Amino acid sequence: MSSNDKRRERMFASIRAGLEAYAPTNRQRAIDARMKSPPAPLVPQRAQKPLAEQKALFRGFLQGQSATVIEVASKAEIPKAVAGYLRANNLPLRVRAGADSYLRELDWTSEPALERMEGRAIGSDEVGLSRVTAAIAETGTLVLASGADNPVTITFLPETHIAVVEDKAIVGGFEGVWEKLRARFGKGAMSRTVNFVSGPSRTADIGGQLVMGAHGPRRLCVILVAE
Repeated sequence: MSSNDKRRERMFASIRAGLEAYAPTNRQRAIDARMKSPPAPLVPQRAQKPLAEQKALFRGFLQGQSATVIEVASKAEIPKAVAGYLRANNLPLRVRAGADSYLRELDWTSEPALERMEGRAIGSDEVGLSRVTAAIAETGTLVLASGADNPVTITFLPETHIAVVEDKAIVGGFEGVWEKLRARFGKGAMSRTVNFVSGPSRTADIGGQLVMGAHGPRRLCVILVAE
């Protein structure tokens, strides 16, 4: 067999192998194996940091996006942090939250002047309170899964959005978000929407003038819970 024949045979063998991989039965087996054991995601180098450094990166991006960041040592301090932020910004001591058990079970009586309403946001609500599913350190992005526990209306309708982020929710990069979602909802299940939020709403589409709150909240406060 000549060298040209050998090269041709190698080329055809490669094509045959490729076609075999895409055969319906083989392709389905590959999909099933990937769904059963998803490969570990690639993580950008700047996101491959210990938790303390990830938090610092996350906090820095949030502040650069005009968000307020409040750090607390435990979830028991969340009501005080919420009330303190509202007072500091001359906002009503009234928040709308979903049915999230983590938020519902907090001792809201520790702030007797603070009113917490439950359910989807309505037009008259000025402040919404959510618990995020994941937080991306490399971009300062909040990931919120919709549902009765954290209705999507709370994320976008009130002019002020307060988001609670637990340490365990922080991931280095975007790829790690899907691991958090699978852990929360289980394999083969997903919330109706998954929203990625980076800072308060803003636009400069009209006349090049920056306008806050054009498509959503004009204020974003993130409460980082170290517990």
